[in-house]
Amino acid sequence: MESKNIGWNGKSLKSMLEESEKLLEDKKSYYGIEHLSLKEENPFRYERAYASLRGALVSARETALHVAASPIVTEIGELCFGLYTPEGDSIAVSTGILVHIHTMSEGIKFMIREGYEENPTINQGDIFLNNDPQCGNVHTTDVQTLIPIFWEEELIGWAGGVTHQIDIGGITPGHTLVSSIQRFDDGAYYTCLKIGSNDKIWRDHMISAKKAVRSPMYWELDEKCRLAGNLMIRDAVFEFIEREGIEYYKKFIREAIEEGRQILQKRVKERLIPGRYRASSFMDLPMKHQAWVPLAKENRISNHPLEIIVKEDGKFSVSFDGASAGGANAFNCDKGAMEGGQWVLLTQVLIYGDKVNDGAYYAVEKNYPLGSWANPGDPYLSYQAPWGNLIPAYTAMMKCLSYGLFARGFREEVVPGYGFTGDSIQGGGIFNAGPLKGERWMLSTFEISGQGLGASAVRDGLNWGYAMWNPESDLGDVETWELFQGGIPYLSRKVKPNVAGFGKYRGGGNYGSVAFIANSEKVEFFAGREGLVFHGSGGMHGGYPNSTSYRLQATNTNLAEIFQNKQDYPISDDDTRNGEFERFLEGDIERKPYGTIYPISLHNYDIIHFSESGGPGYGDPLERKLESIKQDLDDGLYTPETVNNVFGVVAKYEKTTKEWEIDVEESTKHREEIKKEREEKSMNFEEFWKYERKKITEGELSEHVNRMYSESLKLSKTWSKEFKEFWKFPEDFQMGGD
Repeated sequence: MESKNIGWNGKSLKSMLEESEKLLEDKKSYYGIEHLSLKEENPFRYERAYASLRGALVSARETALHVAASPIVTEIGELCFGLYTPEGDSIAVSTGILVHIHTMSEGIKFMIREGYEENPTINQGDIFLNNDPQCGNVHTTDVQTLIPIFWEEELIGWAGGVTHQIDIGGITPGHTLVSSIQRFDDGAYYTCLKIGSNDKIWRDHMISAKKAVRSPMYWELDEKCRLAGNLMIRDAVFEFIEREGIEYYKKFIREAIEEGRQILQKRVKERLIPGRYRASSFMDLPMKHQAWVPLAKENRISNHPLEIIVKEDGKFSVSFDGASAGGANAFNCDKGAMEGGQWVLLTQVLIYGDKVNDGAYYAVEKNYPLGSWANPGDPYLSYQAPWGNLIPAYTAMMKCLSYGLFARGFREEVVPGYGFTGDSIQGGGIFNAGPLKGERWMLSTFEISGQGLGASAVRDGLNWGYAMWNPESDLGDVETWELFQGGIPYLSRKVKPNVAGFGKYRGGGNYGSVAFIANSEKVEFFAGREGLVFHGSGGMHGGYPNSTSYRLQATNTNLAEIFQNKQDYPISDDDTRNGEFERFLEGDIERKPYGTIYPISLHNYDIIHFSESGGPGYGDPLERKLESIKQDLDDGLYTPETVNNVFGVVAKYEKTTKEWEIDVEESTKHREEIKKEREEKSMNFEEFWKYERKKITEGELSEHVNRMYSESLKLSKTWSKEFKEFWKFPEDFQMGGD
């Protein structure tokens, strides 16, 4: 059958997209709109229109996740929906994981640019599936369902929904596969594939998809969940048009996006000081002795230099110029990941509570340097765990925006960063006992979505309740995670001391957990997080970064005997110098000073400890109020040693009252001693500059630090020039004598 144009007024979708892009370039506004005429003529009708569409999206999300969805979706809300223009620009969004709203936009535009209108054609009732990071997605584990919306014979928009999968069928069980180094390790790829028609998913696709993953039941539930939500959104759009008219709808969706662009520019002018903002963060990846293939056997540190330019007219640019290279690891980012990270922070820091749509995306200029981890340019690398670079990199954006907010007087809005939403435990196994014998279970606790948030300039950070990509989520219930990963029951989950960044206002605290392997075989365990390097850009105005990660496990244990004899077993690792693992267990106990672990084999009664991340602090910890320190001790957020060494507070535990008591006089004296010691050990800038420069000139930097800076110097002439000028090196200088 001969295809025909399905755009407005007989146009093709490709011509509509090209027209939109040209108008933005020429007029510097979305679709060349100069006035929000609908809002000016009847603001009540305009606001009602937007509220009705957004309300429909929220309703679709809340209904769909309870109709049919995996535990990750139902428990912590790893789901969001968006409504898009025919060209793929988001108009309104639901609540949920907003990081994926613009990723679906890129997926739609991919289909338009690749000529899907002609082949395989786009029709009412068609269903498309995408999880390809080269087509706007973040990583393969995030799966998008997109459906076109027609009115009569014109395409008037798209509905999209995305969920995070428990398993994607990659090189190992799990959802963020740290051992991947190439595309072929990343799991099942669906590159904007048509998978259904007439509002039904084709049987051959469902059979194929369920065979491609290790958790077919949950895959099917999430497919139904996303499609159900999209169909609800389509019905809501039809009701909107019947109420308001098709011409109003067409004009409204353009103006709503332009208003979103204007809102961001107004917020930038209102809340940030014009100028150049800079910050940097780093991420280490210990692979030299863990990686499976020779190409990946090197320890790496990624450089994440960020520059934000704020202009007087509210224009805003973000650049990662100077970022180090991509490579044979899973942490590479493509455009969709970078846009998603930027988008989710803009919605939280600058445009929350307003019209959240792609207008904000169009108000920001971006630079993701080719060849860097932010844009490797190689489609055959792995993009399975981009969060490993994305999460720490955008803490620098959070800090830069906080500098501007602080300067404008918005002290409550300041956030120096957030906890690393790294994987607590991942992997899977097979039941070898019980009613599910022979069935696979996936190890994919999404406690990662309940991390500590950084402190503000006026209060402590949020405890165990934040993720940069889904600020509505939480840790979830232990019982839920045990329900679908029954091969690793918990022994405990309790507050983990000393993970929160120190400061006048501390960062958010978090939990640590202990679990063991039960009734299983062929168990694989791995995890991803930072290790020896602080993942973010640190605290702010004297505040400390949150603690780094580490791993603790015990194999070949006597846990079965302990259970039988009803003896004590480890439920925490609060005191690492006198650990419960060492005191209560017999077996092989291993501690590793970093969080990223390549897959290892575990067996029944092996035990693992894992802790979630705290948030960075704000201000000098010596200025923290004594009553706040007492509360920290009572809540188990800090140990008395940390309180004494860092906060300068002397405290003792009263067994009679079961509370901590602060010695005010001794604490005042101790704080003065710390200040004096600081003064004696401190350096002025010139001394510090010479001290650090000597590390470079005398070859004191490690191999992986040298490699990181060498990559940055080679990839960016601008960054290289500033680096050499700052350290007073000649133009032909190279790191490590290369």
